[in-house]
Amino acid sequence: MIRKMGDVTPEDYLEIGLKSGLEIHQQLDTERKLFCRCPVLPYSDEYDGTILRHMRPTLSELGEYDGTALMEFKTRKNIIYRINRKTICTYEIDDTPPFELNRQALEIALEITMLLNCKLVSEIHIQRKQYLDGSIPAGFQRTTILGVDGWIPFRGRKIDIVQLGLEEDACREVSDRGHERVYLTDRLGMPLIETVTAPQMRTPQEVAAVANTLRNLARASGKVRTGIGAARQDVNVSVKGGRRVEIKGVSRIHDIPMLVHNEAFRQVSLLEIRDELLARGMGPEDFEYTVKDITELLRNASFEPLASAPGKDFQVRAVLLRGYAGILSVPLQPGRTFADEISDRVRVIACLDVLPNILYDDMTGGEGLSAGKWSEVRKAVAAGDGDAVVLVWGPMEDLETAVEEIAIRAGEAMDGVPHETRQAFPDGTTGFERILPGPDRMYPDTDLPPLAISDALIKKIRSGLPERPWEREKRYLEAGVPEESAHNLSISPGRFAFDSAMKDTDYPPRRLAHFFLSVLGHLKAKYPEASPGYDTVLKVLKSCSENGLPLEAAEAVLVGAAIGDVRNPEEFISGFRLPGKTDVEETAEKIMKEVDLDGMMPDRAVRYVTGLVRKRLGGIPGGIQVMETVAAIIESPGRGEEEN
Repeated sequence: MIRKMGDVTPEDYLEIGLKSGLEIHQQLDTERKLFCRCPVLPYSDEYDGTILRHMRPTLSELGEYDGTALMEFKTRKNIIYRINRKTICTYEIDDTPPFELNRQALEIALEITMLLNCKLVSEIHIQRKQYLDGSIPAGFQRTTILGVDGWIPFRGRKIDIVQLGLEEDACREVSDRGHERVYLTDRLGMPLIETVTAPQMRTPQEVAAVANTLRNLARASGKVRTGIGAARQDVNVSVKGGRRVEIKGVSRIHDIPMLVHNEAFRQVSLLEIRDELLARGMGPEDFEYTVKDITELLRNASFEPLASAPGKDFQVRAVLLRGYAGILSVPLQPGRTFADEISDRVRVIACLDVLPNILYDDMTGGEGLSAGKWSEVRKAVAAGDGDAVVLVWGPMEDLETAVEEIAIRAGEAMDGVPHETRQAFPDGTTGFERILPGPDRMYPDTDLPPLAISDALIKKIRSGLPERPWEREKRYLEAGVPEESAHNLSISPGRFAFDSAMKDTDYPPRRLAHFFLSVLGHLKAKYPEASPGYDTVLKVLKSCSENGLPLEAAEAVLVGAAIGDVRNPEEFISGFRLPGKTDVEETAEKIMKEVDLDGMMPDRAVRYVTGLVRKRLGGIPGGIQVMETVAAIIESPGRGEEEN
């Protein structure tokens, strides 16, 4: 079942039982990495050398392997790390034990934990979390939990915060082709917090809104990194009858609604496929498939994969799926069918990533093969009318894995929605990334002892907590700032300067809000290289206020400073003469003699002349005052006769 997001109501999401939660990863703005003394520097593609590694799974404390680790092991990847001597040491490549936990990172993370109303742990225990995708050279990430059972307000209710953890960031992926995956290590080991919400969002739009709230809360500390890659969202989605699926590494909050919507209805479609298979009298215990080597059968066919085959070990297999006729072509997402689910597994796990990597005879119109050749293939595998046939090709060493994954994914269709981590595509759809990890990948770290969080440290951090964005917004509303401006200011980088301006000047908060959000925004856009810092802005505002000048005077000074006309703002302000009504009238009269207003509607003429007057007077006085004066002149009796 595919539904356009614009056609779906909140009631529709309620009917399918949509539930979604977030795992938000946010880098902290520290000088050093989390478990070593390497500096945190801007991302760089430069590297001084490479290291090759192969990952292997290890047993958990209970003597079990994690499913994700086993899946990654099947890929047989060569992991190549590009290392830069400025940002990496022997700790990152797992040649030496970790240093002590970065104190600066700990204090920032504890501050955000408190802002989320979490209950703090009394003692930090470092855990190891297995990662066999190669994103961490050691094969595991060091992580710890700082707080649990928190909450944030959201539209009249609370969203529960399950936990907040502090951990080290992973490498940046450069490429992943065939059996080779390449990483850059510049961000490896950067301090990172992970905030986990309960699955309490019921629409795709709510998920994005909560993500924005959490992002703004973290930024309220002023101690987190911003920019591309500094924050990433993992989005958990399930529907009634389905299972939790994690959409991994969504970098833009703007993309979340479409991803959640498509994933929800993908799961609905998978449940419909399950029901259809059950209605055909099939169940997990009835799943049958057979495999046939049809390399020679297609040797002389106009089959492009064979025509460009790289070597003698390149072969073709036909996989017969009993009872699956019509299933592979069922749409799951826009432009993606159940066959794409199978193709994804072959691409990711068997590393056959040149697409298309499979063909199937189910409602394809004979794609890739003639109708006659498809008939020969079906006959070779003894396919009946109710069966589907999938072709897969590649080197012998990958074909066995590919066939196994085709069978696994087809068999999972009888169970509905598999536990998966999925990657986000730019068009709002998702594709298989890996099996969803389980608890077996976590185990205690043996290098670092527990670390007690002292009452003195908690008291110190709590005494300096910044306002939460919603608390700041409420204060601005009470001061008379309009609702939208109050919200925007509460999360603006200029919020602290705005607070100082309210305290140190006589300008009304409402007008100051317009100045900070609109006037300064316009200045920054127009003069990006010369726009003033907040210290300069506050100095100019305070001086203008002490001299009884309007906000427009401050704007004129800042514009003059940006273009170089005002060398000494304080001297300019002290000698500034405020244009009065007579100045406005004289300027307006002069301008109206210079421009042609014939045929122009009165209200348009007023706006046109007002703009010219303000420009000539350096933006001073205010627009409303000028407009009223200009309107009185234009609308004065007998003016038209005078001009004639």
